[in-house]
Parts: sequence; C-alpha cells; structure tokens
Amino acid sequence: MLLNNNVTEFILLGLTQDPVKKKIVFVIFLLFYLGILLGNLLIIVTIKCSRTLGSPMYFFLFYLSLSDTCFCTSIAPRMIVDTLLKNNTISFNSCMIQVFSFHLFGSLEVFILILMSVDRYVAICKPLHYTTIMNWRVCTVLVTVACVVSCVHSSTQIFLALGLPFCGPNVIDHYFCDLQPLLNVACTDTYVINLILVANSGAICTVSFVVLMISYVIILHSLRNYIAEARKKALSTCISHITVVVLFFGPCIFIYTRPATTFSMDKMISVFYTIGTPLLNPLIYTLRNSEVKNAMRVLWSKKLLSENQR
Repeated sequence: MLLNNNVTEFILLGLTQDPVKKKIVFVIFLLFYLGILLGNLLIIVTIKCSRTLGSPMYFFLFYLSLSDTCFCTSIAPRMIVDTLLKNNTISFNSCMIQVFSFHLFGSLEVFILILMSVDRYVAICKPLHYTTIMNWRVCTVLVTVACVVSCVHSSTQIFLALGLPFCGPNVIDHYFCDLQPLLNVACTDTYVINLILVANSGAICTVSFVVLMISYVIILHSLRNYIAEARKKALSTCISHITVVVLFFGPCIFIYTRPATTFSMDKMISVFYTIGTPLLNPLIYTLRNSEVKNAMRVLWSKKLLSENQR
C-alpha cells in the first residue's frame, strides 16, 4: 500500500502533562501492571499444572488470561515509561504495530468471553450432552477460529490506519495509538472511515455484548430447575462472567460506537478496559472460584514440600 503522509512519528500526550501527576501515574500504573502480570500468569500456571482444572471452562480461562496479559502488555509498558520522559514520541511504525496488537488481543478477549458463555450455556442448559458437545477437539477449533477472526479484525484496523494521510499535525491526545485518536490528526475527511470503524469495532462490541447478556439471561432462567447447592455454584460462576462482561464492554461500546468526537473523559474510560479489566479478571475468577483457589493451594503446598525435601 502506498503511504501518503509526511509524518514519521507521533507525540502522545498521555494521561497528564503535569510532572507531579506523571510521577503518581507512574507508580500507580506500574503497580497495576505488575498486578496484571502476577495475577494472570498465576492463573495460567495453575491451569496448566493442575489436574483438577481440566474442564473446557478452564481451557477458555487459560486463553482469557493469556489474551489479557498480551492485551495489556501492548499498551502499559510504553505508557509507564512515557510518564518518565519529557517528550513522549512514538514512531509511525511502532504506532501501527500498537494498533494491530491492541485490536488483535482485545478482539480475542471478546471472542473468548463469548466462548466462555457458550460453555456455561451448554453446561447448565444441556448438562447430559456437555461432554459430547464441548469436547477437546471442539474447544480447540473454537479457540483457533477466535484467533483467526481476531487477526482479520486487527488487519482491517491496520488497513484503515495505513490508508490515512498524515501531512503535519502529529500530536495525539491519548496514551496509546488507536484508530479513533489517529482520525483526529489525519489530513482528510474521516466520516466514511469512522462509519467503517463503528461498523467494525463498534459492531463487534455491541453485538457481542447483546449476545452475551441474552445467553446469561437464558442461563439464569434455566437455573430455576436446579437444586439449591448446584444453583448457588452455577450462579456464582455466571455472576463472575457477567461482571467481567459489563466492565469490559461498557467502556468499549462508549468509545467505539459514536462519531469521531473526542471527550475529556475518553482517556480515563479507556483505562477501564485497557488496564482495569485485565487487573480485575484474575481477582474475579480466583476469589469467586473455589476450584481455582483450591488448585492454587495444592500447587503451593507441593512447591513448599519439594523445597523442604531438598
């Protein structure tokens, strides 16, 4: 593709330009990022090493934690380092890579959440056929399809971004590169591109959210036929999933389903789904899940026992 631009780098204004506030942002988001890495890697290692977490739900949770880690890593390290620098510049190529990786792992998280709702639907509404429907081959194929569709989505985003002409203004009022902030500095009418953005990212967010909420309404309705103990366990799992869905999709829908206008709150709202959700996911899926907590205790006990025997 022939690139029609005179810009070789962009200036990211970040969350704040105040030197004191930048130091506060550095400390807070460094702790957040370390928490994200620790929490998600702990889930990944636990699921990979534990024999008790072999169901499809934990297979999908493994990939959710993996996508969360990669999703946040595509943004957080640069944002944290930028708070220490006076001039926060990012090269054109690095900006395009960030757009691609952000949407790749972000959309993968969306599709993994849908797969997790499908898994819960089959487990609760069709329990007798669960092992037949959600076998390992089906789960592997579903995750593979999710990865392919995510690649298609992110490729569309990067195709749109590379097609934008940049002829002068290069200051982006954001803390990472995304298509919407780039539209504000493009030297062309971006109305059609913004419609494509809404039809692409906006539709994925909105349709996925509606599908997820409908599936969980059906699941919750089906729980009426369960005995109290089984209903409580299933309800706890569903509430965890619904919490993640609302926290992730609420801000995404606000950002990606509107015209290319910038609000002062956009950056703070973006923090919710770029940093907040990956940070809360491990807490939600461990604190509300006795099986994961028990598996962690067993692995920790084995580690301590092996160290004492040395």
